[in-house]
Amino acid sequence: MIVVRELSVDNWAEWRDLRLAALREDPEAFSSKLADWQGEGDAEPRWRARLRDVSLNVLADLDGVPAGMVSGHLSERGDTAELMSMWVAPSARGRGVGDALVRAVVRWSEGRGAGELALRVAGGNEHAMALYQRHGFVERPLSEPSECAHEMVREAHRA
Repeated sequence: MIVVRELSVDNWAEWRDLRLAALREDPEAFSSKLADWQGEGDAEPRWRARLRDVSLNVLADLDGVPAGMVSGHLSERGDTAELMSMWVAPSARGRGVGDALVRAVVRWSEGRGAGELALRVAGGNEHAMALYQRHGFVERPLSEPSECAHEMVREAHRA
């Protein structure tokens, strides 16, 4: 069973544990580096600030065990949103966790009136590309130079 839950700053330790696992397991998938979040960078106030400063932070539990994470951030004008920091633990891949996380961010962004939801994908991550395409994301040219090879966008579905 998959349970998706929104986090608050008080859930910083859970976020920390999964984020460090993600950076350790799949370093090429993120612009952040594990070393940036270790040592002096591994401090409770910094983790709390990360959860406070990003609009939405979600964990997915698979059979009671944290198995995936994603964040969403709304632009200052509120017309666009970004899906970011997506990761699913290797043991949970192919079991619907990624789909549940993407749906959570799509619902959140559309519920806040964002006209589009954008994201970036590292080169070679074909599984992520397929996941996002299943949810209506299409690739577009990069809007600015980036370490990521792909930028994708999903237009909001209006009722």
